[in-house]
Amino acid sequence: MTFRVLITDPLSEEGIFPLRQSENLEITIETELSPNDLIAMIQDYDALLIRSQTTVTREVIENAPNLKIIGRAGVGVDNIDLEAATEHGIIVVNAPDGNTNSAAEHTMAMLSALARKIPQAFLSLKNQIWDRKSFLGVEIKNKTLGIVGLGRIGTEVAARAKGQRMHVLAYDPFLTEEKAHKLGITKGTLEEVLNQADFISIHTPLLKETRNLIDEEAFEMMKDGVQLINCARGGIVNEDALYDAIVRGKVAGAALDVFEVEPFVDHKLLTLPQVIATPHLAASTIEAQESVAIDVSADVVSFLNGGLVQNPVNLPSVSKEVMGKVGPFFDLAEKLGAFVSQLIDGIVEQITIHYYGDLAGFDVRPLTRNTLKGLLKGNLGDHVNDVNAKYLADQIGIVVNEYKTSTTKGFTNLLTVEARTKNGTRSVSGTLLNGLGGRIVKVDKYYVDVVPEGNLIFIKHKDQPGAIGRVGTLLAKSNINIATMQVGRDNIGGDAIMMLTIDKYVDGYNVNQLKELEDISDVTAIQL
Repeated sequence: MTFRVLITDPLSEEGIFPLRQSENLEITIETELSPNDLIAMIQDYDALLIRSQTTVTREVIENAPNLKIIGRAGVGVDNIDLEAATEHGIIVVNAPDGNTNSAAEHTMAMLSALARKIPQAFLSLKNQIWDRKSFLGVEIKNKTLGIVGLGRIGTEVAARAKGQRMHVLAYDPFLTEEKAHKLGITKGTLEEVLNQADFISIHTPLLKETRNLIDEEAFEMMKDGVQLINCARGGIVNEDALYDAIVRGKVAGAALDVFEVEPFVDHKLLTLPQVIATPHLAASTIEAQESVAIDVSADVVSFLNGGLVQNPVNLPSVSKEVMGKVGPFFDLAEKLGAFVSQLIDGIVEQITIHYYGDLAGFDVRPLTRNTLKGLLKGNLGDHVNDVNAKYLADQIGIVVNEYKTSTTKGFTNLLTVEARTKNGTRSVSGTLLNGLGGRIVKVDKYYVDVVPEGNLIFIKHKDQPGAIGRVGTLLAKSNINIATMQVGRDNIGGDAIMMLTIDKYVDGYNVNQLKELEDISDVTAIQL
């Protein structure tokens, strides 16, 4: 069978070589299509390859009855309507690894240029000024490089820094002591990285939790004279705070490849002689552009010929029978994964999902993927989805177990998610109630009945008179309204729990206040 492939953005011949090799593919290259032209053409094609120039809207997808796969030669897929693609059974693939080497090399180039003030010295010569005294640099040998985020790129930067005989201190929520030892680096907390590093390089995704991660408070924790490199995402470093830290001498220099708003005409950071910058060039190499195109082309060829893809972004179609049976549990599974991820203390080493009752008779792998998605999204971001969640869990080193039994445990269907860390095992169970939707019915050993949505507080305390009242009073003083409350206990006067649903999220300050109350042993704020 012959498949038709449409390429609408410039891709090198080397990049599309896997397509050329496949005898059953007919390739069309049209790189100047208007949105209307694309809508008119797409109906005849089985595959679409793009970069950032083409926007694949819902309208495009709804006019593509034969489209089976969309390949994005790059990392980001914000120019593709993923929801529409999923609804229409179209798989979307990208190339998350293709630019890793280029981004790591760019980071090291920026670090060296920053340390030796190379751009400033060059500009001086361009202005016909021979000035050696103004550009005294520092060696990076024996200096400590603090890495915030040890994913693919952060790991490559660490390896290169070690080659430059730097000491590497890294923070990542999924970094274990074993992995750090294997890489020959030191695992630290974020505070330790900020306190001890001579150079700090950012390699975390931009999430709600990481936006403005490096703010005024973070700069105060740093050494005087620290130097900062950000080749990850704009918005992680608070640009106003960075400007002030440089002006007052706390930060000796910064090398920036990314900014919160791009592109821009001018920027106050670029008025500072201590700042060097590039216009988001970390992935802009011939090799990286070829690599991402090759990766995506290979996935398209494999998928059209009945094989598997390496880098799926969305959930591929499942049979109607499977969807009909397990589909209603998708949201519950994700919420249970998200709940337990916020409940645990430490890095997840093992996740075990128990399926009880009627669910045990079906293919539950889609539910396992959804559970992992909920578990990982809080730390890895929205690029985690049903399809790549298992892959990411494997990459991190999380052991995933599934157990199925027809035993009902008192419910027609029940999911129990257990997460094990070095500090112990925590669990949460949920079910679907006819006409009422999803419910959390058990947390650890305590039975509850809670709708898994919104803002929750899980509190462990001693079963003593007044404990509940003290919690309610403190929240009232903070203008936090309690919507529902569930309580449970082991025995009279023993360990007990409260599960509260509240009208707004409690911040760290409120959590710490609750922990200081009499008889309260632990407080966890959970957002679903």
